[in-house]
This record gives sequence, C-alpha cells and structure tokens, in this order.
Amino acid sequence: MDRLQELVRLHRLGTPARQVARVLRMGVDVERSYRRVLEAAGLLRGDEQVLPELEVLKAAVLAARPSAPPVPQQTSRLEAHRGQVEAWVAKGLQPQAIFTRLQMEAGVPAGSLSAVKRLVGSVRRAQGVSEEDVAIPVETAPGEVAQVDFGEVGRLYDAEAGTLRRAWVFVMVLGYSRHLFATLVFDQRVETWLRCHEAAFAYFGGVPHCLVPDNLKAAVVRAAFGVDAERALQRSYRALARHYGFIVDPAPPRAPEKKGKVEAGVRYVKGNFFAGRAGEDARECEAALQRWLRDVASVRVHGTTGRQPRLLFQQAEVAALRALPAAAWVPEVWHEARVHRDAHVMYGRRLYSVPWRLIGQRVWLCVTAHDVRVYAQDERVATHPLRGEVHRSTVEAHLPEARAALRHRSRSHWETRAARLGPHTEAYVRAVFDADDVLSQLRCVQAMVVHLEGFPRERAEAACRRALHFGNLRYQGLKDILRRGLDLQPLPQDGHLAIATPAATATLPAPRYARDVRTLLLR
Repeated sequence: MDRLQELVRLHRLGTPARQVARVLRMGVDVERSYRRVLEAAGLLRGDEQVLPELEVLKAAVLAARPSAPPVPQQTSRLEAHRGQVEAWVAKGLQPQAIFTRLQMEAGVPAGSLSAVKRLVGSVRRAQGVSEEDVAIPVETAPGEVAQVDFGEVGRLYDAEAGTLRRAWVFVMVLGYSRHLFATLVFDQRVETWLRCHEAAFAYFGGVPHCLVPDNLKAAVVRAAFGVDAERALQRSYRALARHYGFIVDPAPPRAPEKKGKVEAGVRYVKGNFFAGRAGEDARECEAALQRWLRDVASVRVHGTTGRQPRLLFQQAEVAALRALPAAAWVPEVWHEARVHRDAHVMYGRRLYSVPWRLIGQRVWLCVTAHDVRVYAQDERVATHPLRGEVHRSTVEAHLPEARAALRHRSRSHWETRAARLGPHTEAYVRAVFDADDVLSQLRCVQAMVVHLEGFPRERAEAACRRALHFGNLRYQGLKDILRRGLDLQPLPQDGHLAIATPAATATLPAPRYARDVRTLLLR
C-alpha cells in the first residue's frame, strides 16, 4: 500500500504513466490496473501533500479486486474434518495426536500426516494470536531476581571414580546485570543443589531477594529421588531460603521462557566454554571454568543490556543484594523413607533404626552434617550419628524386647549374658556350644538364655545345674525342667535343693542312662 500511496502522489504531480511504472519498479500492465482502480475511487486527484491513508487505499483495492477463491489444488483433502480438527486444536492436541485420532475415528489414510500438519497450520493462522501467545518482558530492579538451572554438558573424567561420568553445569544469573555464576557437578541431588546455591551467594557477595528455579521437581528431583521427593526438596529448599532470607518463585512446568535469562545463560556456557571438552578431566574443567567466568563471561558486552555484566553488577546491583548471614548455615536435607521389616531406614547406604512399631510406615529424615533425625507424624522418634564405623546404627530400645538380643551373633556375647545369671548357667551354655564340633549351636543358646532370663536367678541356676547333671543339652529339655518345676527338687546325690548346691559340675562324657553302643553291636 505504501507503493500505491507513492503512485497516487506521482500521478497528482502529473508524472507520465510509464515513468511512474519505472520509478516504482512495476510492470506497465500492473501500474495501469492499479491506476484505473484508484481513479475509479476518485483518489488520483487532489493535493500531492495530502495523500490518502493506507487503509483507504487498501479498501479501494479490495473492493475492486476481491481475493480469488483458492484453486482446487490448494483445498485440503481433510477440509471435511476441519470442525473436528479445530476442536482438537483448541484442546491443545498436536498434529501427530490429531492424525492418530483421525485414523481411528474417520479412517484417514496413513500417508496424510503432512496434510494434517498443513490443516492444523491453517486453523491456527485463522484463529490468530491468543492472549497466551503474548510474551510479556519483565524488567527487574537491581538485586531483585536471580534465575537458576542445570544444564547437561556431556561426560567428563572423574578422577576420584576413575571413569567418565555424566556431568551438569549449575548456573545462576542475576536478572538485572546478567552477571552469572557457574560450577560443575556430577549429580543433581538435593545436597548438591543447596551447596551450589551457597557457592553462588558467596561468589556474588550477597543474596538476591527472589530466586526463580525451574519447577522444583523437574529441576532436581527428576535425577535424584522418587515420586514423593518434591516435598523433600521443598522442605530442604525452604530451610535454605529462611536462612539466607530469599523467596522462591518456581517457573511453571514446561515453560522455559518464564526463566529465559538463565536458559540463555546455560546455552551460552555450554556453547562457549564446554564446546569440544567431552572426556576432559573435571577438576581441570572446573578451574578453567572459573577463569573463563572471570576473564570472558563477566567482561563481554551483553546483547540485551549492551553493558559488561561485571561492570553493571558492581555499579548498580551489588549494593542492592541482601547481605550474607553472619552465622554459617547448617545444611538440613530432608528425605522421606519407608521403615523396613528390620525396623531400619536407609540413607546414604547406611541403616538407622527406628521404633519397631513404625514398620511399613513412611517417616521423614532430617540430615545435618553430624546426625540423622527421624520424624514420624511430626514427632522426633530417633537420632543417630550420621557416620560410623559399621554399616548399621541400631538402638536396642527400638527393637522388640524379646527379640532385640537375637541380632548378636558372637559366642562371647551369649556366654557373658549367661554368666550374669550365675556360674551354672555359664557352664551350661559353654557345654551346649561345645556339644557339636560341626553344627552351630548359636540359635539354641540364644533361645535358652532368653528363656532363662525370664525366671528368677535362683531357678535359672538350678535348672542349668540339673540339666548338666543329667546331660540334657536340648532347649526343649531345659524348658521342661522349668515348666514342671523340677529345678525345685533336689538332685539324687545331693539330698537337698539344687539351688543350694555350689558350682562345679562338668559335662558328662555320655548321658547317664544311655546304653553302651558296644552292647547293641554285639546283639
């Protein structure tokens, strides 16, 4: 239309038609057709300084030359299904899903996916731009917002593990100055996420008022925990936010444009620094990354601000950041765990006991640098040191009273417990252990000692003395002595109660009333 506006001006100046066509680089026939349309509309006459508006020219042309209907080749083969396709597009279905629905419901041929894509494009163009398609640029004040995210950078060599490992770069970008911090990591665990934040705050020398991470579960938990780990991340992240005094404003799911500054920062770090570094030593990469941040990334001229990020940060943003807390943060990492059948939960490949009545339930673990605190229904039920020399940290009181001792497997432990009841009990337990030089008698001794501990010391001693006297080294025989009260009767050679007899009886070489095996062989 601006060329037609110039056509009107030239004709009002009396310029010949051929010269007008040459100046406007139009064909003679094209110039003639437009000139006749505008002349019929009365627009070629008038003051050359007051030209018709573009809308007026467009209306005149469209009135005289309406758009022609599309030729048959431009009509979609799926035009009959346009109404249904429009409904599916309104529901958010993509062309592949629409193509599948058309195949199932309307019998569309298998080779019509491209036709579906063209029709979907036509429908979207006809619908025009919606309110949701409008991008609203957000300008942030100095120190107000920082955005954070992870970006995968391939496999790097981990000297500690002695192998190539999948690596990520953690990036935090300040929204006003675009000053950025980056560091290498080999995992996206909650502990790593929190540690990277601490390092970024120390690098900037302050704390932004608001942090915008990716949707919490997508940012970290996807590579760290199970389906319920989002709450664990939120609890740990809340503790960090309370200590440093910032608020968290997660970006909506599947909306990377809501944190475009850090998305651009991750692309810049990956495309500029990490390009061609696959397989390199991670420690050397980390040292080079910090030099690159100082000498390259922070002094480049940013495409949006037109300023060097570090210079703009020092001039306008560093003073607006919150001051770092005076006290160091004690990391608190929360994990949700299920109590196993052995009344233990696992964290960091180590087991920690909880009260046995919580078996099968879910509890929360609050892990600090020194201990592991276990909470059930918001009440602390156990506290363990985080590290230890053994794989399992067990509190005896957490196990059933009658079964807690069964976890001890050493002979000395059970002999010591038997000695607490008396010398006869200790001698009896030793005799049971030595009764078979091949088959272990541990389980039998465990049952005997636990059973004897349920009786007064005098009765336990008397029962063991009687069992030794008659060579009865079976658990059931010992139980029968106590059940029938035989321990209260005197032994045959003593003439008084067994409990009054002093110690010292040895294991019989053979049961007293057993027949000699040689007599059986001679028969």
